[in-house]
Amino acid sequence: MSKIEDSDMRRGRTTQHRCSFCGRGEEDVMILVSGMEGQICDQCTEKAQEIIDGEMRKAGVQPHAHGHDDDSPKSAKFNSPLQLIPPKQLKSFLDQFVIGQHDAKKVLSIAVYNHYKRLLQSKVQREDDIEIEKSNVLFVGPTGTGKTLMARSIAKLLNVPFTIVDATIFTEAGYVGEDVESILSRLLQVAEYDVEAAERGIVYIDEIDKISRKQDNPSITRDVSGEGVQQGMLKMLEGAEVMVPPQGGRKHPEQKMIKINTQNVLFICGGAFDGIERIIARRVNRTVIGFNDKNQKRVEKENMLQYLSHQDVKSFGLIPELVGRLPVLVHLDPLDQDTLRRILTEPRNALVKQYQKLFSLEGIQLEIMSEAIEFMAEKALEYKLGARGLRSLCEEILRDAMFDPQLTTGPDGETKLIITREYAEQQLAAQHGRLMAA
Repeated sequence: MSKIEDSDMRRGRTTQHRCSFCGRGEEDVMILVSGMEGQICDQCTEKAQEIIDGEMRKAGVQPHAHGHDDDSPKSAKFNSPLQLIPPKQLKSFLDQFVIGQHDAKKVLSIAVYNHYKRLLQSKVQREDDIEIEKSNVLFVGPTGTGKTLMARSIAKLLNVPFTIVDATIFTEAGYVGEDVESILSRLLQVAEYDVEAAERGIVYIDEIDKISRKQDNPSITRDVSGEGVQQGMLKMLEGAEVMVPPQGGRKHPEQKMIKINTQNVLFICGGAFDGIERIIARRVNRTVIGFNDKNQKRVEKENMLQYLSHQDVKSFGLIPELVGRLPVLVHLDPLDQDTLRRILTEPRNALVKQYQKLFSLEGIQLEIMSEAIEFMAEKALEYKLGARGLRSLCEEILRDAMFDPQLTTGPDGETKLIITREYAEQQLAAQHGRLMAA
């Protein structure tokens, strides 16, 4: 026992333990580990680990990353080795879920393949100093054209953590709303808190166009939900070590942060960018207004997106630094009537197949005639809601049939429910009549 401790005990005072390295007391740290001759706090332990990792790298030995050792929690769902699938096979897989959009599926397949090829290349010893940068993706296209579905389908095939976040809920740090770090909090939760799995996941940031600044000039006043959010995303998109609150920073400020390196996280951003056709038209010296024929005007607007460039996205309101971190630019074409009809029947998870499965659970064979499917496609095109509008149309048309089905008996004795075009028109007209009466 030291003379100071002996003097304190004689005076009736208890000795407070302090870290032998930094001098912090027990009340200033989370953990204080006691040894034979001293104590060390959790913060000094982390510093010591960083020093050890640095010395091991100098010696040519790869250290175990924090949270990646054998004692850290591993997700059984994402513990399989990463598969490198060629772009042609990726596009063939997407064809099973997404109808049309061949150029978009091709570009996305190439970007995803190069990203994960880069990830696997970084794990082996490189003979040169060439480091491949990651290629984040920006989707531009009308609502309901398959932006989210393509990203979700790719993540499902690769068996990597995938999360969708809405950019409209974020604000600059310190203001009401969520911080941009909560993007990684959701990815970590999907990965079941397996840091290694989360660091090779895919994040889809939806409604990225809603955080555009109001004009194509730097903001004079504080724009906390627009330009401020874009600036907060820069380091994350480029690749940096981010301290992430695993349960969300606003509600649990006392929690211990988890470090996630976003260098290998693929970010896919998407938005409708409503009105960007006018920006493209001004750039290519064309106009999308002034036509007498409505069909000609619509076709001209649809064709505008094929001339999309990063310059147009910048003019729309995304800051140049953010545009530069989204090098792969993909446009999605608006859906025509034929594509909407195929969406109803052809994909693996097509809407018609879903409703047929619902009725089959009750022993009813649902048959929707081709004329009725054509009618649904016509109405979805009229409402301009894209593929999402098909679901609401199916619900309106099949509502009474699901409540009280008018069944027929087939030649083999099977119970059938047949939906004709006339029935679909009657149901939709009756539904709209009730809405008008209300």
